[in-house]
Amino acid sequence: MNQLKKLLIIGFVWPEPNSSAAGGRMMQLISIFAANGFEITFASAAQDSDFMVDLSELGVIKKSIELNSATFDSFLLELNPDVVLFDRFMIEEQFGWRVIENCPKAIRILDTEDLHCLRTARQKAFKEKRTFEMTDLFSEEVAKREIASILRCDLSLIISEFEMKILKENFRISSELLFYLPFLVDKMSEDDLLQLPLFEDRQHYVFIGNFLHEPNWNTVQYLKEAIWPSIKKDFPEAVLEVYGAYPSQKVLQLHQPKNGFFIMGRAANANEVVKKARVVLAPIRFGAGLKGKLLEAMQCGTPSVTTPIGSEAMHGNLPWNGFVEDDPQEFAKKAITLYKDENLWKQSQKNAVAIIHQCYQKNNYSDELTDLVDRLLIDSTNHRLHNFMGSLLQHHAYKSTMYMSKWIEAKNKN
Repeated sequence: MNQLKKLLIIGFVWPEPNSSAAGGRMMQLISIFAANGFEITFASAAQDSDFMVDLSELGVIKKSIELNSATFDSFLLELNPDVVLFDRFMIEEQFGWRVIENCPKAIRILDTEDLHCLRTARQKAFKEKRTFEMTDLFSEEVAKREIASILRCDLSLIISEFEMKILKENFRISSELLFYLPFLVDKMSEDDLLQLPLFEDRQHYVFIGNFLHEPNWNTVQYLKEAIWPSIKKDFPEAVLEVYGAYPSQKVLQLHQPKNGFFIMGRAANANEVVKKARVVLAPIRFGAGLKGKLLEAMQCGTPSVTTPIGSEAMHGNLPWNGFVEDDPQEFAKKAITLYKDENLWKQSQKNAVAIIHQCYQKNNYSDELTDLVDRLLIDSTNHRLHNFMGSLLQHHAYKSTMYMSKWIEAKNKN
């Protein structure tokens, strides 16, 4: 009998699939590895949250760990994982050197979630009221940290084809270190649309997004100040419901029922909320990665109006399930048209089915990923031999991280 393979996932937070796309992404990764016969342990130094998933129901072992503590070393030695998956580059920085020191043979995988340096550089350019240039990435400190983390790992999971292009062409990362893994969903056909609420049974516009994520807060501000007044002027009966986990007081202050602008807070079931809406509005002005809210809209048969940033790398060469528009006045006009034109609305639904079929089928990616991980388990030595820059960064960069961590650990004991 083959020995059970062990996967250790070190999480930035405990997964909350109903709060964020990142939580849903983590559930997909757990599903892929579980189906490939891995025994999975999920460890995190984060505090428990009210909305975290019950990992035990998934057959996943939950382990709370400490930052800057030798107790993690003991835990690693006892578990002796075959594969370690880091949830974002900050986690690899914190724990990667300990994994190398205690379990040098373990395959190290980084799930980037999205390119943080791209999101940060775009946000900075937006706040400085200038056009983002690709060269902006090279001056970001977070880019140096993130790219170093990618180089140190055996494999990095990249969620966006646009970000794959940036890593290969701008940062000159070898394709052998990267694996394109978008959001993964079940098959959907046009027949499935018949099981969803009909055009006439839906009402209102909706936006949904975790408010701990800065692009979401900025999107709601933009909706309130620049787009919603134009929609209400030409469509007085219009209602927008804004849902999202962790709304702050500044978000709640935008609640204005007299103007049809409702801040609804956390959605108990985001899927049901989106299914009942007629149109999703997502005028996202900066960010990176893929937008889980827009893929969810497609699955719910709910057309959307978004920006080029929102639709980036999400639909290949296929027509969008609604409209993509940057100008706020045109955005408002398209939002009204999509809401009122039933034939256009139904065609947009069909566009979504085609996008899901071409871009997000689980079977197109999951088997390839597990086969790649299995090959790395068999011959990691040869793979690492060809990643000289990664070994160089391990040698130098980890020394500073390691000694800082050990200094904090010693300080905490005193």
